[in-house]
Amino acid sequence: IVTKRESKFNADFHDLTPLALANKIPLIYRTKENTEEIVDFILNNNPDVIYCFGWSHILPKSILSIPKYGVIGFHPAELPNNRGRHPIIWALFLGLKQTASTFFFMDEGADTGDIISQEKINISNDDALSLYNTITNVALKQILIFTKELEIKGYNISRNKQDKALGNSWRKRNRNDGKIDFRMSSDAIINLIKALSFPYVGAHIEYLDEDVKIWKASKEKNSIKNHEPGKIIDIIGSEIIVKTYDGAIRLLNHEFIKLPKKGEYL
Repeated sequence: IVTKRESKFNADFHDLTPLALANKIPLIYRTKENTEEIVDFILNNNPDVIYCFGWSHILPKSILSIPKYGVIGFHPAELPNNRGRHPIIWALFLGLKQTASTFFFMDEGADTGDIISQEKINISNDDALSLYNTITNVALKQILIFTKELEIKGYNISRNKQDKALGNSWRKRNRNDGKIDFRMSSDAIINLIKALSFPYVGAHIEYLDEDVKIWKASKEKNSIKNHEPGKIIDIIGSEIIVKTYDGAIRLLNHEFIKLPKKGEYL
């Protein structure tokens, strides 16, 4: 196992140390300076194949060339479409109706290698956690199937070459991508909240110079046409109804310590 001791930016990070210790699996931690040490570690363990899952760094050729059958990567998107960063978040925010769980032989590009397994996944009323879990369950089944095929067929395992001229790549998101702007449509705001819900960092609004996380919202029937986006139309218990560009939404789960008042602006 090659892993990190900790991660300050991967919200779904898990420490693999207990797994390695319990099963007496050789383990090394990655740092910014120990690439050569990692290469030596992998060479000494002489793997037939490397599985690279949940890794946020491009692997150098010095690692890609080590295993006999190659390095198999994972990307939760319908390659060759939607390569790159944050595939679950972008798929939900953009309102896509379909994604996929894809395994491929890694090359020196980003998500551009030959595909060995791809299962399409429908997106319905998912948030980040439900889509994350669905993709995980599908992926675990795929791994068992293509691992057996690799064991039997080796180099002759079936693969589909990607046309690198096709498809698109998603960029790395930043803090501003998680900010709710009530000048957006109600659907866009709700998609953003779903996309960044647990296990991710949460969408936020700026209120009194503080970031307030919003975890769940729903569309609200609204006949008011002459109120500006961001105006609080009503407060019912702890739920806040806010005007959007094309309607209104109800903030159902949020982190306001003190509720704002009706008539204020968010």
